Amino acid sequence: MSEFDTSIPTAFDPFAEANADDSGAGTKEYVHVRVQQRNGRKSLTTVQGLKKEFSYTKILKDLKKEFCCNGTVVQDPELGQVIQLQGDQRKNVSTFLVQAGIVKKEHIKIHDPLSLSSSLSLSLSSQPRHSISDHRFE
Repeated sequence: MSEFDTSIPTAFDPFAEANADDSGAGTKEYVHVRVQQRNGRKSLTTVQGLKKEFSYTKILKDLKKEFCCNGTVVQDPELGQVIQLQGDQRKNVSTFLVQAGIVKKEHIKIHDPLSLSSSLSLSLSSQPRHSISDHRFE
C-alpha cells in the first residue's frame, strides 16, 4: 500500500503573489458614469466609485452649478454613495472630474446603455415627419 501513499499536491495559485502585494499594478479603482432612462425623454446620470475621502456634497454642488441641473447624493447599501444628476451628463461629468483633478481619465468608465441617443433617433425616425405644408386647412 506504500506505492499508493503519494501526497496530493496542493493547488497552485499563479496570482497568489499579485494578490498578496498591494502594489496596485493590476488593480484599478474605476469611477463609473452611467445614464438611466426614466420615463419618456427623461434620463438620470449616476456617478459611483469616487474615493470616500472626497466630499460628495461639494462635488455635487459644483456639478449642479456647472451644468445647470438638479441632483442628489444617494446612499446605496451595495454601492455606497452615488451621485445622481438630471439629464444625460456623462461627457460633462467625466470632463469635469478630470479637469478638477479628482480622477484620472483612464480611471473613468462611461457606460453606454445601448446608445441612448441611437434609441431616441430610432424612435424619432420611425415616426413619419409632417410639416405644416402637408396639412391643408380648408
